[in-house]
Amino acid sequence: MDALGSATPRVRFAASRLLRIVSENSPAGLYPHFDFFVRLLRDKNSILRWNAMLTLGHLAAADHQKKLDAILDSYLVPISGKNLMDATNTIRGAASIARAKPYLADRIAKTILAVEKARYATPECRNVAIGHAIHALDEFFPLLQDQRAVLSFVKRQGKNARRSTRNKARKFLAKCQATPGQTAPCELSDSY
Repeated sequence: MDALGSATPRVRFAASRLLRIVSENSPAGLYPHFDFFVRLLRDKNSILRWNAMLTLGHLAAADHQKKLDAILDSYLVPISGKNLMDATNTIRGAASIARAKPYLADRIAKTILAVEKARYATPECRNVAIGHAIHALDEFFPLLQDQRAVLSFVKRQGKNARRSTRNKARKFLAKCQATPGQTAPCELSDSY
């Protein structure tokens, strides 16, 4: 953590990445420094900010004090637009939070679904963010109480202008259809 204060960018970035990896493997070890990572969400340096987004997502597994619950709305703000990389890293971190805290899954999914109307630098940036959203939603889809909104969103992306995003949508829907014992929402009609 001290290395994040280094004057050498390479040292700061390496330390940030290492802390992200540690948070994934041992969230309880870094949880006492939760507030430190929250402050990094506002850092001017994008690499430090992105790693903090992902680190906080991993810390959800150790968040027995519900600190993430308290900051969730502000944590999710980057999804609504402007900076594509901030949005995609937030989406990835949000999926980790939803898996660790299933009671937040629907709230997180609702915010991720807003990516469809978000404003980024270009429409193509939005399509990239939508692809990340599909991937993230797939990671915690079974935890959702309201799966219909997600399925509608994913079905619409079957016609997305970006091929990789279309493919993610098709894989998501195929996986959903192949899941034994899946509930009715996977069987939405094409007109839904």
